[in-house]
Amino acid sequence: MATSRYSDPKRLLRHGFKIYSQNDEDGIIQEVLSRVGAASRTFVEIGVGRGNECNSAKLLVEGWRGIWIERDAVAGAAIRRDFETFLTAGDLVLIEAAVTADNVNGLLAPHQLVELDILSIDIDNNDYWIWKAIEVVKPRVVVIEYNASFPPPMSVVVPYEPERRWTGGNYFGASLEALVRLGAAKGYSIVGCGFAGVNAFFVRDDCCGDRFKTPATAQEHYEPSRYFVKHLPAGHHGRPGRFQVV
Repeated sequence: MATSRYSDPKRLLRHGFKIYSQNDEDGIIQEVLSRVGAASRTFVEIGVGRGNECNSAKLLVEGWRGIWIERDAVAGAAIRRDFETFLTAGDLVLIEAAVTADNVNGLLAPHQLVELDILSIDIDNNDYWIWKAIEVVKPRVVVIEYNASFPPPMSVVVPYEPERRWTGGNYFGASLEALVRLGAAKGYSIVGCGFAGVNAFFVRDDCCGDRFKTPATAQEHYEPSRYFVKHLPAGHHGRPGRFQVV
């Protein structure tokens, strides 16, 4: 953090901190919002686990409203128990479903999220394909997991298989370059990545202005895998698979 790379005030990494997020996402999200503002103080997070370590829990306790989508029944039961107050008040909606490219718009459309502020996607595999499929919302900010094992300019993604789940290796998700290209096609610019090399942050182009470090490229913002910050294995194990070039 003492190197010149991180001294630019427009770079996000120095603002990172953890309260409920897995790594430093809470602080980076807070800084992004301080620069672009919030239209409705609403969020959607796809893949929240038990809800006690995700990217929108801090926003929820700060008075935001939103939707959590989680496929695991045990995690869903924990959310219903531990977040009962928020669910009863209507500040939180829990959708227990396995999200696919085919059903994601149908899951979101009934909630009429016209001015959605934040979309977070962390399902450990098909994140790229889910974001690509989403058409019913165009949030100001997107937080999405990337596979740091494949640095720029590698643009690769796992082939879409609706039922595939992460098996513990580094065969998952998409490289940062692939997500940057997808984001550009959808009208988003990358504005930073977290220190651990897990999540990338995108802002809708009309909200960016000159608030973030440029150029908005994968090369400029890539952070390598630093899973050691949570004492996790580096991810280079498990059975490999074939990636798709995009």
